[in-house]
Amino acid sequence: MVARVVVAAPSSGSGKTTVATGLMAAFTEAGLAVSPHKVGPDYIDPGYHSLATGRPGRNLDAYLCGPDLVAPLFAHGSAGCDLAIVEGVMGLYDGASGQGELASTAHVAKLLRAPVVLVVDASSQSRSVAALVHGFASWDPEVRVGGVILNKVGSERHEELLREALDSSGVPVLGALRRAPQVRAPSRHLGLVPVAERRAEALASVGALASQVRDGCDLEAVLALARGAAPLSGAGWDPCGAFPSPAPSRNRGLRPRTPASALRASSSNAGRAEISTPDGPKSPVVAVAGGAAFSFSYAEHAELLAAAGAEVVTFDPLHDEELPPGTRGLVIGGGFPEVYAPELSANEPLRKAVAELAASGAPVAAECAGLLYLARELDGKPMCGVLDATARMSERLTLGYREAVAVSDSVLAGVGTRMRGHEFHRTVVEPGAGAAPAWGLHAPERRVEGFVQRGVHASYLHTHWAAEPGIARRFVERCKA
Repeated sequence: MVARVVVAAPSSGSGKTTVATGLMAAFTEAGLAVSPHKVGPDYIDPGYHSLATGRPGRNLDAYLCGPDLVAPLFAHGSAGCDLAIVEGVMGLYDGASGQGELASTAHVAKLLRAPVVLVVDASSQSRSVAALVHGFASWDPEVRVGGVILNKVGSERHEELLREALDSSGVPVLGALRRAPQVRAPSRHLGLVPVAERRAEALASVGALASQVRDGCDLEAVLALARGAAPLSGAGWDPCGAFPSPAPSRNRGLRPRTPASALRASSSNAGRAEISTPDGPKSPVVAVAGGAAFSFSYAEHAELLAAAGAEVVTFDPLHDEELPPGTRGLVIGGGFPEVYAPELSANEPLRKAVAELAASGAPVAAECAGLLYLARELDGKPMCGVLDATARMSERLTLGYREAVAVSDSVLAGVGTRMRGHEFHRTVVEPGAGAAPAWGLHAPERRVEGFVQRGVHASYLHTHWAAEPGIARRFVERCKA
């Protein structure tokens, strides 16, 4: 059983990411194998978690994947580790709008039978902190708030007042952190700037967080709390066993991004060839966009593609002028193409290769950032031109969970396939849907969205394929065909 603890807060902005990432880094530096997790659909925080631990940051979303998959996905990600740290989302009890506790941090903590460390922004209070902590600790008797970490403490005297107030609360203080500008990460229109865009600075920030948490927190007490988590039964999620029928016998697995200097195949052949080996059947190459412009992805997607028989190869559209040799399918996830529109547009050879691959009928799955990249233009800069649509930045934030049903047959799903997804963007695509839309959405308003044409499936909707693993199998089978 993996020791585990959930890092939560009364509200967003209290310092969950600071404390969770600092704890991950401090315990990793102490020699523990730490498994990092994030509640909800966030893609950016897991990048910092991965930097702190050296392991993939994984999401636990009871809305996208369903409550029954939370514990198995957790067990899959934390296998072989000494400690798992789960960063919460929003306030402890904030869940999917209008659906009670569903997908809240408290809900996930109960599903994992894990104790909670409450991070409190103490910058503007003293004795009132006791009432706040008491309220959160007593609200749901099934949620065990096992300790408090005080954040943004102003002085030694301020800390003394806070600790005195909490003495009678029954919730121990596990740490107190002073304000530390050097550990702040820059933000912009969708939150923190991803690690992929500032790796050197992010490494320094994570190191500073580890030092701050090590100096200000009782790590032994946090570890003891995590080791006191209730037993968690059940097998871990297995990508090879996730399909409704046995997975292909040949699994080539994952391959890191091929350096641009090694990519010599003509882009006109990108969608034609198939990698073969003398000791097994052919495995189609599925190219997955990465790098600073396309840093949003769930680790389970690549694992499912590999389990379905694909060879997964990452590439960077900002720098690589060709698709990986033998590419038979393309996955372009989320990210920030709007920030890098001039650079993406300047890489004309790759834009042409993507357009030719799509024109060949090869499977192409694009979501959010990928949708923008496939458009004719983004903020006036030429993109791949696969879709007869234009994209631009907007002042309006589109954010929230969505109920979706596939309204067109595609390389990802047959008509009628139901999925839960998430939208998070400040861009607009016009038109918002093609002649064959990708999804019909039911909330917050009824509308169709996205594009299906030939082998292309492009949409704003972020989905988690672990909830419907047949998506990966269907995609890979189309690549083979």
